[in-house]
Amino acid sequence: MGFCKEDKSRRVLRGFKTLFFLITMVVSFLLFSAPVLVVIADTLLPCAIISASLSPSSLSRETLYFNLSNYDFRSSIIDVPLISIVRSAVILCVYSFCDGPRLSRWPYLGIATMCCVSSLVFVSLKASYFFSGLSTDRGAIEAALFIISVAMAVAHIIVAYRTSCRERRKLLVYKIDIEAVSVYKNGFPRYQKILQEERVK
Repeated sequence: MGFCKEDKSRRVLRGFKTLFFLITMVVSFLLFSAPVLVVIADTLLPCAIISASLSPSSLSRETLYFNLSNYDFRSSIIDVPLISIVRSAVILCVYSFCDGPRLSRWPYLGIATMCCVSSLVFVSLKASYFFSGLSTDRGAIEAALFIISVAMAVAHIIVAYRTSCRERRKLLVYKIDIEAVSVYKNGFPRYQKILQEERVK
């Protein structure tokens, strides 16, 4: 009887440990993949909101071409998801081509911040014109589109800053002996690059 209770408690404890391990792995994966996840969300959410504001029959290439050809900064909202797509594409390209040292310094964080700040200025100006005046046909969907665009820009900046800090901590934890690397520089091409950057400093 006591043996059965002890065996059951061990199973429950093992189940809690397995669940804790899985949750930790999922959280670590989400944190590591945060730049890509924010890019996906920034691309899909504005497009989904635009699609929700249109009828299914209006979702066609002709409708998109018509909206682009009759574009008006004060009344059209087709440029808001396009801004999000371009912003996400630029940030994703920079993130993909940057390695550890570059993620910790200027290229990724700087370009992501510039893209997001410029898009925030554009969206803010557009929102001030779009919702100004006495027009009453501005609904919750349009407001949600602007809010999502601003939120995703802020999320890009936060994720870029946290990624930069994480890579900077990695360089501090795994700090390389520059003189030792110079001896084996032929076998470590990436470390040779870091050596050259440190010598430039």
